[in-house]
Amino acid sequence: RQCDKAFSNSSTLKIHQRIHTGDKPYHCSKCDKVFSHSSSLKIHQRIHTGEKPSHCSKCDKVFSTSSSLKIHQRIHTGEKPYQCSQCDKAFSHKYVLIDHQKTHTGDKPYQCRQCDKAFSQKHALIDHHRIHTGEKPYQCSQCDKAFSKNSTLKIHQRIHTGEKPYHCRTCDKTFSNSSSLKIHQRIHTGEKPYHCSKCD
Repeated sequence: RQCDKAFSNSSTLKIHQRIHTGDKPYHCSKCDKVFSHSSSLKIHQRIHTGEKPSHCSKCDKVFSTSSSLKIHQRIHTGEKPYQCSQCDKAFSHKYVLIDHQKTHTGDKPYQCRQCDKAFSQKHALIDHHRIHTGEKPYQCSQCDKAFSKNSTLKIHQRIHTGEKPYHCRTCDKTFSNSSSLKIHQRIHTGEKPYHCSKCD
């Protein structure tokens, strides 16, 4: 006896037992893939036929599986079911959570081949690599400025939109970026982090 699962009919038991035996009797006629369930084969075959039966009601995107559609719909619903146990961050995709958790462990598996910098997240390495290549793929639609990072473009675009999402809690001042808010807050805290090395 390999597990304690029980079933109401023998055919369901037979399908289940393929988990233990590794039996995959369903063969794709287009490639060498094999499957333990006929439903899995049917879903796979959509790669070859191009069939995409799952339509998003919010936009014109179509997907070959209902699970792919469900994941996509989180863009519209804002659902973030993957919660980090170390902080209050949450994510819409599991792989993004796994990537994020490396910031807590200190693990930096993504090494730059041009210099000695290493990063915990793959996208951070991609962004960094543009320092070496000079690539600036993010173009502002309002002016001729271009940026190496999408986040920098978004901050820049606030010049055109006038958006100032960063609010000072002590006074009513607002700012377009977090660094400007941080500098401003020193007025209230009295913090003076920059010391002259020539005098005391």
